[in-house]
Amino acid sequence: MYGLTEEQIAQWGLTFGVGAFILYMMFIILQLARESKAGKFGTFVLFLVLGFGVLGFVAKNVIAWLLNI
Repeated sequence: MYGLTEEQIAQWGLTFGVGAFILYMMFIILQLARESKAGKFGTFVLFLVLGFGVLGFVAKNVIAWLLNI
C-alpha cells in the first residue's frame, strides 16, 4: 500500500495512532474533572492516577529506544 511494507505501516500506526489515543484519553480525563467539578486538586489527582498508565507506556518506549531493542 503506497509503497510501504506492513512493518512500516504497523510502526507508523503504533507511533501516531497510540499517541493520538493518549491525547484523547487526556481529553476524557479533563472532561471528567470538569463534569464532576473536581477543583484544582481533584483535577491534579485525576490526571496523576489515570495518567499513570500513560506514563508507563511512554517509559517503556523510551527504555526500548535507549536500549536499541
